This record gives sequence, structure tokens and C-alpha cells, in this order.
Amino acid sequence: MALLAWGKAQFLDIIEWLDDSNDTMAWRFPMRGQEIQNKGKLIVRESQEAVFVNEGQFADCFKPGTHTLETKNLPVLATLKGWKYGFESPFKSDVYFLNTKLFNDLGWGTPNPIMTRDADFGMLRIRAFGIYSIRIIDAKNFLKTVVGTNGLYTVTDIQDQLRKSITTKFADALGEAKIPALDLAANYNDLSDLLRQHMNPEFQTMGLECAKLFIENISLPAEVEAMMDKRTSVGIMAPVMGSFTQLQVADSIPKAAENPGGVAGLGMGAGLGLGMGSMMGNQMGQATANMGGQAQPASADVPVAPVKGIKEELTDLKELLDSQLITQAEFDAQRLVVMKKHGMSV
Repeated sequence: MALLAWGKAQFLDIIEWLDDSNDTMAWRFPMRGQEIQNKGKLIVRESQEAVFVNEGQFADCFKPGTHTLETKNLPVLATLKGWKYGFESPFKSDVYFLNTKLFNDLGWGTPNPIMTRDADFGMLRIRAFGIYSIRIIDAKNFLKTVVGTNGLYTVTDIQDQLRKSITTKFADALGEAKIPALDLAANYNDLSDLLRQHMNPEFQTMGLECAKLFIENISLPAEVEAMMDKRTSVGIMAPVMGSFTQLQVADSIPKAAENPGGVAGLGMGAGLGLGMGSMMGNQMGQATANMGGQAQPASADVPVAPVKGIKEELTDLKELLDSQLITQAEFDAQRLVVMKKHGMSV
């Protein structure tokens, strides 16, 4: 009985592969000490493909289904073995099962920044990352160029090579697209399709297909992003910059009224500090008119403030200095301005 059990163990009636992994791409059926029974069954499940290899040479390839292993179903193997009239005895052959399903969510990214030229910012360093999907489309080519004599081949074994290839092709696609840095986020889909088109010829040399590819993010250097944020802030404020300045002046009037010199002191101090006294005075006048409600249009009925003489201006200036609202240097500079204004020699 033991001898019979041993004999049965040497001849394979059924050859199949039950894959319980998520990343196995190719697996060689263990044939050590065993032979395939004539008219045995080969079961190839959906998303699988089986390839017979005889003494290092590719023989027959089987798609999904249940196949009877006999001469008419193994024409290439029969030729390689010299079976002219069929065969009745068990035979030996390596059988590789390949997983033709879609391998999804494989990550890629640029380990180092890619240099590119941009019309708005000049030379830029860009990083990018995303995901892609692959599948085997040419079983014999994949076995020959990638798997070799390995009995087990997984996605991890090839992922580094594919990632490096995508990084190189991404630089080519980015240069070809010529998309400005500010518009990259709006063109992820187009750039992803272009990158996949660049990748497919490279993948096909290995018997693979780049079925899907997505760019999830393209990032710029931190200093460039900070500059873009500042530009955005300026763009938002530009249409209302005048009103914003008037609001700031209006908010400062009540505080200035509590200090010696009143609102006039505020205008004089702002002019000394910013070198734009007259412009700030006009803005203060507009802001003061707006404090009671809506702005009123200028008319002849509105009283005009009398023009101050040199004595009054210098007195106001001295009050600002005594109140420590201006420094001695600012006092001296503005005093020269007032004297020149009234035609006095300095």
C-alpha cells in the first residue's frame, strides 16, 4: 500500500494554482520528483494564465479554463519532445502560472525635486507623487525579461524599477506639457494621461501595461508657496486698499483726540512718520466725514479749514514734540519744511 501511495504521488492528475496572496505576479508549480500524467487536467482560473516551459524553452500557453493535457493540446511541447505519434506515458515540464489581474494602488513619487523652467517664477524645483495600476499582457515576455528562473515573483520585486521609470518619464511629460506652475493643479488629469502615454512603451517591453496612472499632488518649494500666498493676499486687498486705509485712519481718530494736539496732531505725526502728511490729511478728512454714516459728496456749503500761519504750524509742531508724539529729529526736519513753505530762508 505504501508503494502504491508513493507511485500515485509521482504522477500529477490535476495542476492548478489557488492564489491567496494579493501581490504574487508569477508562480512556478513545484515539479521536483513529479511528472504530469497523460490526459491530466490543467485548471486555469480567471485572471490567470499558464505557460509550459520545456528545458528552458517556451512551449504552450493556456488561457482560463479546464484543459486536458494531451498531444493535441500541447502541440509545441510535443514538437520539442519529438512526439510524432502522441504520448501515453507521464512527462516532465515546468509550469508557470501568471496572475493577469489588475494590481492597484501602487505608489510612485519623486525622491528628489525635478528642475523645471516656469514662465512666472523662472527655475523651479517640483515634487510630485501619485498611484498607478499594472497588469501582465504578455505572459511569455514577462517570464523572459522579468521573472527569469525565479519560482516566485511579486509586485514588490519590480515596484522600485517601475517607480524610477515613472519619475524619469514624469520629467519628460512635464517639460512637454509646458503647463505654468500656477495652473498645474487644474491640469492633473491631462498631465496624468500624458504621463501614462509616456510610460506604456516602457512597460510593454516587460510584458506589462500601465492601465491607470494618477497624479495626486504636485508641490513647489516652501519659499515659492509662501511667495504665492503673499501674491494672493495682495491680489485680494488691491480692489479695496483705499477703503481699508481710510478705515484704519478713522479707527485711529478717537484715540488721537485723547492726546494733546487732537486730530491735527494725528495728521502731523502721520505725515512725519510716513513722509506723506498731505495725503494722510486728505484721507483723514474723508474718514471723518464718513464716521457719521455714508460719505457726503464735496460741495460749496462745506466749510473749508483756514490756512494756518507759520506761527500756528510751528506751535502745533512744538506741542507734538512736548507731548513726545514725535522725536527731536522729526521736529527739526518738519520745522525746515514749514519754514521753506512760508518762504523763510533756512
